[in-house]
Amino acid sequence: MIEDMYRIQEEIASKAITEDHMGALNLVGGADQAFLRLHDNEQIISAVVVLEYPSMRLLHHSSAIMPVDFPYIPGLLSFREAPAIIAAFRRLETKPDVLMIDGCGINHPRFAGLATHVGVTLDIPTIGVAKNLLCGTGTIPARQGESSPIRYHDREVACYYKSKNGCRPLIVAPGHRVSLGTALAIVKSCIRRHKLPEPTRLAHLCANKLKRDEIRRLSTR
Repeated sequence: MIEDMYRIQEEIASKAITEDHMGALNLVGGADQAFLRLHDNEQIISAVVVLEYPSMRLLHHSSAIMPVDFPYIPGLLSFREAPAIIAAFRRLETKPDVLMIDGCGINHPRFAGLATHVGVTLDIPTIGVAKNLLCGTGTIPARQGESSPIRYHDREVACYYKSKNGCRPLIVAPGHRVSLGTALAIVKSCIRRHKLPEPTRLAHLCANKLKRDEIRRLSTR
């Protein structure tokens, strides 16, 4: 089974576009997820938010709650997490011009992280914003506002970005239909008072609120 998943990822990577193929940026989306385990059942809760750009005003959001039907296997997390993001995205009233996803893009052992998987599947511009390095090497920037490239297999796949002093840097990568330079510029422009860019930060808050609501709902049944 794993070999089949690898082949799918290689196909996704072959379709990923790492140049700018997007229109005017008026709406930016963010996606994040939470997991809920009750007894032997595990659910994934995906939230997708849409913000006005560049004001970062929240316009609307959508969500999807699905059973987890794929095991936790490092490097294959997109098969576990992408279906719920895709379902939530398709429920949006208005689609964003670019979707920022909490996860890897092409900075992945087979160049097909979660943001690339979702982007290629939906054929939409996506950006990966991760908190941990999955592959590649680079120099961690020392000061707020600085960035530095991350290379993997002689390819520049992402960059470190120090969004706030006293915090670990973000790892920003193209997902699909966005160049690395544009991905970094968009993430920078979406930083406000917090370490995370507003689209993924608000999606994180939304997913966790949905998780709390679901726990309350199930506890009263």
